Amino acid sequence: MHCTDYALTRRRFIHGFAGTATLLGMPVSQLLAAKGTAGPAKAEHVILFWNSGGMSHIDTWDPKPGRPTQGEFDPISTSADGIQISEIFPQLAKQMHHCSLVRSIAGTNGDHGRATYELQTGYGQSANLVHPGLGSIVVHEKERLGDLPSFVTVSGQAPRAGYLGQKCSAYFVGQPGEKDPYLQFPAGIGEMRGNKRLEVLARMNKRTSTQFGAKQMLANETAVDDAVSLMRSPALKAFELKNENPKTIERYGDTDFGRGALMAKRLVETGVRFVQVNRGGFDTHSNNFDAMRNHGEIMDPGLASLIEDLASSGMLEKTLVLMLSEFGRTPRINQNAGRDHHAKVFSCFMAGGGIQGGQVIGSSDEDGVMPENRPVKPHDIHASVLHALGIDGRTEVMTPLERPMRLIRKGGLPVRELFA
Repeated sequence: MHCTDYALTRRRFIHGFAGTATLLGMPVSQLLAAKGTAGPAKAEHVILFWNSGGMSHIDTWDPKPGRPTQGEFDPISTSADGIQISEIFPQLAKQMHHCSLVRSIAGTNGDHGRATYELQTGYGQSANLVHPGLGSIVVHEKERLGDLPSFVTVSGQAPRAGYLGQKCSAYFVGQPGEKDPYLQFPAGIGEMRGNKRLEVLARMNKRTSTQFGAKQMLANETAVDDAVSLMRSPALKAFELKNENPKTIERYGDTDFGRGALMAKRLVETGVRFVQVNRGGFDTHSNNFDAMRNHGEIMDPGLASLIEDLASSGMLEKTLVLMLSEFGRTPRINQNAGRDHHAKVFSCFMAGGGIQGGQVIGSSDEDGVMPENRPVKPHDIHASVLHALGIDGRTEVMTPLERPMRLIRKGGLPVRELFA
C-alpha cells in the first residue's frame, strides 16, 4: 500500500489525453518502456548508518599508507583478499568478506546542509520542493510487513517524506532500547479508561473528517489509528532491549550506537523495511585522530556484530546495510590536527542485500584528493539501493501540485559491479 493516494483525477485524465496518457502519474509510454528494467529484488530491508558531520574517508575506508595524507592510522588487512581498512576497525576487518566499499563517490557540495540533503534524498535542494529521503522512497514503493512502522529512525531525525506524504515519514526513536512514552497511557490512566478515551477520540475524528473531508484531517485520523495499532501490537517488543542477553549488548557495545545497531537487527527481523541509525560528531576540524579513534571504538563492535549476526542467520542476504556521510574530509591535515570539508571524493560501506562482498568499487588518487577511476555520483548510490530492492528508480510519482518527479534523479544509475 503506497503512502499517498495517487487516484486518477479528472484533471489528470483530461491532461493526459490532451498530451500523453498517464496512469498513476506516469506516462503510459514510459510505463511500458520501463517494464523489466528493475532487477529481481534480493533485498527486503535496509539499515542505513548515517554519520553526520562528514566522516574522513582516509581514516576509515580509504587509507593512504606512506603518503603525506595518511595521518596517524595504519591500514590493516581484512578477511577480504587485498582489501585494507583503517586500524580503527579491527573487528569489522574480520567481516569484510561480506562487505564492499565504494571509494570514488564524487560529491558536489562542501556545505553540511546542502550535502546532507543531496546524500539523503539524491537531489539538490530546491526553494519550492521538499524531496523525500531514501527511507521514505523505499516505504512508498514496498509493501508494509507486520504491525511495526515501515521506516524507523534511531538516535536522530531522518529526512522528511516531502511530497510522498505523512505515511512515508519515519517513526522516531530517541534513545535505543527505551519505551516510547507516547505509546502508553499516561500515569494514572488505566487501560479501560484509556480505551474509552480512544473510542471517543475516534468518533470525534470520524465525524469531523466526514464533515469537512480535508486531507490533513484524514491523515491525522490515520496517524492516530496507526499509533493505537502499534501500541497494542506484540511486535512492539522489538524496540525494547531490557530482556536482551547482557552478553549480546556487551558484544555490540553498551552505547547508543551499539544498542542502535542491535535494535536495527531486531527491527528488520520483525519486518521493518528501513532503519536509519544516526551518529554525529564527524565534523573534525580539530583533533581529528582522537575523535576518529573514539568513533572506531564505538562503531567497530556494533557494525561487526551486526554483519556477523545477520550473516549467520541468513538475514544478510535480504538486508542491505550501508554507512554514509555527507562528504569526506581533506587529505591535508590542518594546523589543529584536523581535517576540513572535502566533497571531491569520499567513500561508503555496503554489505548484504545482493551486494557481492569482498570488493572495492572505484578508487581515489594516491593522496585521496580526487576520484582516480570509476567516479560514482551520490544519486548512483540511491539507484543502487533501489536496484537491490527491485525498484525502478526511473519511476515517476506525481506531487500534490501535479508535478511528475522521478524516484531517482535523472542520470542516477545502479553501480552494477556491486551486484556482479
